[in-house]
Amino acid sequence: MKTWDLFNQVRRRVKDEVGVFQKTATLKVALCHPSPYKVGMSSLGFQTIYREINHHPGASAERAFLPDSPEDYRKRRVPVFTYESETPLGDFPVAAFSIAYELELPGLLETLDLCGIPLLRQDRTEKHPLIIAGGPLTHSNPVILAPFVDLVILGEGEDLVHALLDAVAGTSRHTLLSRFSRVPGFYVPGLSPGLSEIARVEQDRLPAYSRILTKQAVWASMFLIEPERGCSHGCAYCVMRRSTNGGMRLVSPDKVLSLIPDHARRVGLVGAAVTDHPEIEELTDKIVASGRRIGISSLRADRLNENLLRILCRGGYRTLTTASDGISQRLRTRIGRRTTEHHLMRAAEMVRNAGMQRLKLYQMIGLPGETKEDIDEGIRFSLELARVVPLSLSISPFVAKRNTPLDGAPFEAIASLERKLSAIRSGLKGKVDVRPSSARWAWVEYMLSQGDENAGLAAMEAWKNGGSFAAWKKAFIEKM
Repeated sequence: MKTWDLFNQVRRRVKDEVGVFQKTATLKVALCHPSPYKVGMSSLGFQTIYREINHHPGASAERAFLPDSPEDYRKRRVPVFTYESETPLGDFPVAAFSIAYELELPGLLETLDLCGIPLLRQDRTEKHPLIIAGGPLTHSNPVILAPFVDLVILGEGEDLVHALLDAVAGTSRHTLLSRFSRVPGFYVPGLSPGLSEIARVEQDRLPAYSRILTKQAVWASMFLIEPERGCSHGCAYCVMRRSTNGGMRLVSPDKVLSLIPDHARRVGLVGAAVTDHPEIEELTDKIVASGRRIGISSLRADRLNENLLRILCRGGYRTLTTASDGISQRLRTRIGRRTTEHHLMRAAEMVRNAGMQRLKLYQMIGLPGETKEDIDEGIRFSLELARVVPLSLSISPFVAKRNTPLDGAPFEAIASLERKLSAIRSGLKGKVDVRPSSARWAWVEYMLSQGDENAGLAAMEAWKNGGSFAAWKKAFIEKM
């Protein structure tokens, strides 16, 4: 790909966007996503902070993303640049990264390196951008970011980003970091005594919603909005459980509907437990009645009913996606997941009755105490579901996260997980579509999720050495 093609690709994408801010401001922030454009533009958190920065007096945000092919940028010596003005990240006083989970860390390193910005915060000076991080990763283990970023916003950043922007202008880096090292909701590596409580915004700051629509996102031309934030459940494996985020905060259907722009023909309702909203049927019915298609990020099988499924069908649903998480009832009970075989079988019957094409089920294997009997039960029940409706299983190895009751639980041996996946495939005899996640990369995620600053340094070494699984394994052995 030629240099001109790299810029033209970005220009074509911008041309397809609706809702881009055009703002001139004294303080310019490069808002970066460490994944490619299609993923970044489907992130509600990324879009929310983009809007918040641009609403701040005297500040503006311009977006940047990990290139689809970083090697093309490297070969052409083209730095990562923003979509709004095509300015290299190194020319901004502030570069803020929204990071969803551990395996996006190499994308942060790649982006910094392509821009000629030293990876380690200790190697940067006042001439380099202030590197800030936030996003869902900060709910669990932001410490792995410590070698690379100057400051972390912990948790919900809608308010904290304004406090930071107020302080950035005219303040030296040392003074700024010293001040925020003592402010709750911020973590300044090397200065903060530890992690403070995760920030939580007040009810009147909700909901988060999309600013820009584009057909080139993963959720093509879909307007994303949250009818609720947080979760009222206590699943032992989940970072978004009620004890982490203070429970569920609801947004009224009228407020949600008032924020959907006229040009949005697809609406995605986003949250940890959307179907727990007591007025979810009223909300979805009104969205679909307006002629729009609909998507929901978290359908709980125990909250489904015939009426809601009929509404979803009218809104374009052909596959219903839900989760059982534990592969057996014993494991689901142990981890606090209230979904039962009865709920899942009833969901399959409703999918069939509504005329949908398929049920997709998320499951985990490798939970603490899991046995062959649990796997056998999962196989048996999956075959029962498949006799009712075509079934797909998306199976992921369990990865223990910080700030959960299962924090510190061991990761099952990769060979053992692979044997279990093989047994599941064999037991289902081709009657169920099985799509497993890689046990090897789940192990890498686990090592980062449970690690400290040394795990971050291991990630840097693995990235420098090509990013293969062997490189990760070697780096963890040497650094941890």
